[in-house]
Amino acid sequence: MKIPAKGFTHGGKFHADDVFATALLQILRPDISVTRGFTVPENFDGIVYDVGLGMFDHHQEPRETRANGVPYAAFGLLWKVLGAGLVGENQARLIDENFIQPLDLNDNTGEQNSLCDAIGFFNPVWDSKADSDTCFFEAVALAKQILEHQIEAANAVNRADEKVQAAWQAAKDGIVILPCYLPWKNGLYHTDALFVVYPSQRGGWSAQCVPDHKSKRSKLPFPQSWAGQTPETIAAKSGLSGIRFCHASRFLITADTKETALAACRLVLKNNGKI
Repeated sequence: MKIPAKGFTHGGKFHADDVFATALLQILRPDISVTRGFTVPENFDGIVYDVGLGMFDHHQEPRETRANGVPYAAFGLLWKVLGAGLVGENQARLIDENFIQPLDLNDNTGEQNSLCDAIGFFNPVWDSKADSDTCFFEAVALAKQILEHQIEAANAVNRADEKVQAAWQAAKDGIVILPCYLPWKNGLYHTDALFVVYPSQRGGWSAQCVPDHKSKRSKLPFPQSWAGQTPETIAAKSGLSGIRFCHASRFLITADTKETALAACRLVLKNNGKI
């Protein structure tokens, strides 16, 4: 879909929906000129959203609803058409599920959402003489930064997937060794992988438990006796020296060396009858 040079959305009080919708259009067409108002001008030759009862408005019946029952708002309707072109089909779906649907739900039902509240705070207060349009575009600037980072992160996952899949193919006993830190969850959620070992961005090595894609819980968490303990206590409990840290939630450890990180994973596998 080609984005026209003009856009029109509703005036007055603004919400995360029309703010993020505008930010998305600005990302795709930086020179777009967006006007706010209460009546779409006759013969308007641009894109109209969140007002006007067109394809990107959601205030008329029958409303378009996702298969899971979450109704679309303007941002979701625009993303449905434009998202895949920015991040690919799979990442567009994940961004919709994890980021856009809560915003759409807030706009359609009033369900509490902290990001929507934060955007709403940009509106002028009742006794302010601030210009509503000026405040709107200040909120859009913030939303644009957030959305640009979302898109950047999604495309980083796309670039990492090939390396993650290669590491999974070379894995033994469910332990995947990455050549560097990579966003790996997208590539390993639906596999039988149990641990991911990689060079830590803070130095040394890290090992993480792969979560079950349904429960989101670690398939094989590290031992409770290691959780939140000092390196000395972990060494005494595990018989392994060089484990620096075990997260209290037991999904992550850090170690001095790759060999120690691998040994910790293999110990958990052995204790659970996996090897």
